[in-house]
Amino acid sequence: MSVRRILRLKQTSTLLEQDPRLALSIRLRNPYVDPMSLLQIDLLSRWRASGNNDDALFHALVTTVNGVSQGLQNTG
Repeated sequence: MSVRRILRLKQTSTLLEQDPRLALSIRLRNPYVDPMSLLQIDLLSRWRASGNNDDALFHALVTTVNGVSQGLQNTG
């Protein structure tokens, strides 16, 4: 629903229609970033279940945050 509204507002038929270079960049990096995001979800769930006391899980979680950030090419 949100995508349809954005497309209507921008009067385009696809997201990033006016920036094909960015659209291609996102399409190429998603296959690498998506698995890290899924791993991050699993690690966060396990870390929370541990009562936030498992240092190894926390370190792995922080590593996935850094990996996703680098994959997206920014930290914000």
